[in-house]
Amino acid sequence: MLIGIISDTHIPIRTESIPKKVFEVFKGVDLILHCGDIEVKSVIEELEKIAPVIAVHGNCDPYIGYNTHEIIEVEDVKIGLTHGVVYPKGDTQQLYYLARELDVDILVSGHTHKPMIQQEGEILLLNPGSPTQPRLSEPSVMLLEINGKEVDAEVIKIGKPTCKALDFSQFNH
Repeated sequence: MLIGIISDTHIPIRTESIPKKVFEVFKGVDLILHCGDIEVKSVIEELEKIAPVIAVHGNCDPYIGYNTHEIIEVEDVKIGLTHGVVYPKGDTQQLYYLARELDVDILVSGHTHKPMIQQEGEILLLNPGSPTQPRLSEPSVMLLEINGKEVDAEVIKIGKPTCKALDFSQFNH
């Protein structure tokens, strides 16, 4: 099974739409996981045109009907889906213990806007980064292929790094 993983789209608050490259990368996936910070349900509706979507609630989401955690079984692997730990963001020890609590083999999270593939003991921790608001990384999504108990995860860069923090046009030289 081929799974597309996306997080932290922040539409329309921080950007207008899902980048077209996401639709190209996700073409042919069997399932899409969205790790939260969706902000509007139309994002999920757009992704559902590609494949079924399972999503979780992020810290920037208004109430749009998603749980904070989901657990799915794909072939011989149990996957947990969460937005992530609030503080400190991306803390792998907390993510590991959450995975143990959920009794999953893989924990997929977002929140940091930085991609990660990290093995912690028997748990595989995954984070696709953000396709729209990356932090200290390129815009990205992830593909996860599962065959029985075999797992292959790959971060897919969908653009170049951006820095939207400063607008230098306001300064006179």
